[in-house]
Amino acid sequence: MTLARTLSRLLEGDVRDDPYTRHLYASDASMYAIEPLAVAFPRHAGDVQALVAACGELGVPVLPRGAGTSLAGQTVGAAVIVDFSRHMNRILEIDGRSARVQPGVVQDQLNRAARKHGLMFGPDTSTSNRATIGGMIGNNSAGSHSVLYGSTVDHVESLRVVLADAGTPDLRSDARLGAAVAGALQGVDLSGFPRFWRHSGGYRLDLAARDLPDLTKLVVGSEGTLAVVTEATVGLVDRPRAKAIAVGHFTSTPSAIAATADALSFEAASVELIDKAILDLSRRRVDYAGLGDILSGDPEALLFVEFFGDSPAEVADRVDKLAATWKANGHGYHTLRAVTAGQQAAVLKVRKAGLGLLMASSVGSRRPLAFVEDTAVPPERLLPYVEEFAEILSRHGLSAGFYGHCSVGCLHIRPFVDLRAPDEIGTMRAVAEEIAELTARHGGVNSSEHGDGLARSEFNRRLFGDAVYEAMRRIKHAFDPRGLLNPGKIVDAPPMTEHLRDPAMPAPRPLRTTLSFADGMHAAADRCMNVGVCRKDDTGVMCPSYMATREEEHSTRGRANALVKALSSDDPRQALGDERLHGILDLCLECKACQSECPLGVDMAAMKSEFLHQYQETHGVPPRSRLFGAIRTLNRLGSATAPLSNWLAAPLRGPLGLSTRRPLPRFRRDNLLRWFARRPPSSGRRSGRREVILLADSFTSFSEPGIGRAAVELLERAGYRVRLESEGCCGRSSISKGLLDRARAMAEAMVGRLAGSDAPIVGLEPSCLLTLKDEYAALLPGDPRVAAVAARARLIPELLAEAVDDGTLPLNGGLSGRRILLHGHCHEKAVVGTAATRELLSRIPGAEVDEIDAGCCGMAGSFGFESEHYDLSMKIGGLRLFPAIAASSPDTLLAATGVSCRQQIAHGAGRAARHPVELLHQVVDLP
Repeated sequence: MTLARTLSRLLEGDVRDDPYTRHLYASDASMYAIEPLAVAFPRHAGDVQALVAACGELGVPVLPRGAGTSLAGQTVGAAVIVDFSRHMNRILEIDGRSARVQPGVVQDQLNRAARKHGLMFGPDTSTSNRATIGGMIGNNSAGSHSVLYGSTVDHVESLRVVLADAGTPDLRSDARLGAAVAGALQGVDLSGFPRFWRHSGGYRLDLAARDLPDLTKLVVGSEGTLAVVTEATVGLVDRPRAKAIAVGHFTSTPSAIAATADALSFEAASVELIDKAILDLSRRRVDYAGLGDILSGDPEALLFVEFFGDSPAEVADRVDKLAATWKANGHGYHTLRAVTAGQQAAVLKVRKAGLGLLMASSVGSRRPLAFVEDTAVPPERLLPYVEEFAEILSRHGLSAGFYGHCSVGCLHIRPFVDLRAPDEIGTMRAVAEEIAELTARHGGVNSSEHGDGLARSEFNRRLFGDAVYEAMRRIKHAFDPRGLLNPGKIVDAPPMTEHLRDPAMPAPRPLRTTLSFADGMHAAADRCMNVGVCRKDDTGVMCPSYMATREEEHSTRGRANALVKALSSDDPRQALGDERLHGILDLCLECKACQSECPLGVDMAAMKSEFLHQYQETHGVPPRSRLFGAIRTLNRLGSATAPLSNWLAAPLRGPLGLSTRRPLPRFRRDNLLRWFARRPPSSGRRSGRREVILLADSFTSFSEPGIGRAAVELLERAGYRVRLESEGCCGRSSISKGLLDRARAMAEAMVGRLAGSDAPIVGLEPSCLLTLKDEYAALLPGDPRVAAVAARARLIPELLAEAVDDGTLPLNGGLSGRRILLHGHCHEKAVVGTAATRELLSRIPGAEVDEIDAGCCGMAGSFGFESEHYDLSMKIGGLRLFPAIAASSPDTLLAATGVSCRQQIAHGAGRAARHPVELLHQVVDLP
């Protein structure tokens, strides 16, 4: 009997040990990889105790894990990994100023609940939208406001734990453990330990000695090596009533650091630095496009200084005083004041994204690695420390991005290293040793919030001295005599150069793909560095299937790692035909959100299309996929035979694998093509103004022709001569179903029809229009016409807004006083953003426009129609979209750019959503 089957019989939760699951949990956000023995998903503390007991009997190590975003390799090992994030993620109680939570609760989840009480959890990591409280306890995480709130250890009040022998002692009073720890510490000189207060390396012997017999604080920061936490009670702090941010602009990183003292003199809640390398990366991305509009000049570094207070006036005054002080002291050349919530949102987004943006600049296996990124020194020593740090990197020929917490002397400096290149492993180790010595010389610590893991544990004896280190070993033995809890971390660790992921990965075998990937499909998947942004559950779009299932394999990270495994095999083509891999990729909705929201721009939608193409080369194309791949032909026939086709379609749902619970779109006989061909010429069509090409997409043209009619009339009213492109499909549906040969032929035909003109190309269905800007380059690499066509493709709101602004499209007050809720299409959000659509609606006189941050609607073209996907589709819609609509008043107008979105809103929310073009049409007086 396998280990997984043995353990599964003892747990209510499941245990898996198939090769793909083990591969997905072999890595975290560090540079390490170790394949686990199995992965368990406990449902409650009883499951955890039973699991630990069974593993103890079998002599099998156990490794607790949260989001798997550890940067030092804490959560990888040859053990049974216990994933708390999937089931044990409930907030059990908020009582007064304390919260009792399970370890899988996410930091932002806790803060949303605490907000109702005017409270929050003090430590606030940049990974707050996926970092679990259990993981924060394991690392003793801190965050940007640690100068005010300290580290996690300062907020943990009590813990429920399971020891390696399956015991569940009360850490506050257990006599046996208390005596063992007292004995381990006897005669050990702890004066000067730790060297600096912001410390997460080793065990907190100082707190253990202070608090005996209470050992709660000792377990915090122990990385799961002493006990497995099943429940935590943590203290909460008052949520600040008012915030303001000063963003100082500097001509160098050292000059920014030199300005830190002034900021701290005004009792700043945080002082954060990002350098030019990260600023330049942010400017290249759609989701940070607004940053360039608010900065002054081209700063080499920014210093973000945040103030908390009781009133907006108080914090604004402190911003002003800091700006004046900086000016008087010659620090920086400009101070941006962010005093409103809207102003703060843009700057905070960039400040929190330093790690992800830095990782996005990876080229192949040359990546910004975490091995000296968590040092901290007293803030007054930070400037000389950073100057010496930079000199060490320069001497070794390494570059790095600089960002982090100047307020507490911690900068996250990640040198770019290629671990597959000759001698670079040796360079990495040499730098690690020099930085450890440099940090000690400046009175700092080697790990201040990211923990030891595999990257730093090796240095602990050298850093702490033999006496303290041996005391740590004795404490480990007292808690875990057989060394079964996350062995090899903190004490008795292997060299930092063992278990490195990249050098151990086999070189990928050649694979011919239909879509073009810059460096091959393997490299496209391997861009993922496991930072786990795809595991967030409360903002943005990525990753809808993870949000609904909380399954690692249904996150972008999980899928990317699964593809890396397949593409690293001896026969990647055969591996891409694997049924287990198909199951992992099946729930990808191809929303494209990972293109923009994943810091590394992992394009899972493209990889799923290529995977389906390769998979179907082995298994054949399912009839349903062929049907949806030919959606234009299907819809054109349905329209031509309506209304009979609408009656005949319903009985075919079952045989085709379509859900009988989902209503089908209604074909319209009076489709857009027929209307356009029969209408008399208009003044707009006769005018000499430049031509515009309107894509008659395969969806709205045949089921919602009123949208196309409104678009034509508006464009003509604006003076355009409209040419309807209606001869063929763009290939969107064929791409989604992996029918890439067919899609390529459609793309070639479409480009041929559109090339040779300079007319702008607009469309009503974002997924169709944006196929021209996105997938065509991968389908037709090297065709110069593709770039020209893509450059001409524009969202129709852009043209209409221009016409409104120049007075050629005057608007009336027909919707004055109405509220409009906008839900943007996923592809629109990912490729170009929704700003143009939102701005067009905001031009409607007297209308109030709000955009719903509701993620993916869950429909995703045919996905929501398919029987096996219907429930998940509705669950995704029910996470945020349906509740947001339900919370709006009945007279609120709903706007949605995507046909699938409008279908899902009608079915799941019982409300009609209209295309923004229809709303604009309503307030234009047409002749």
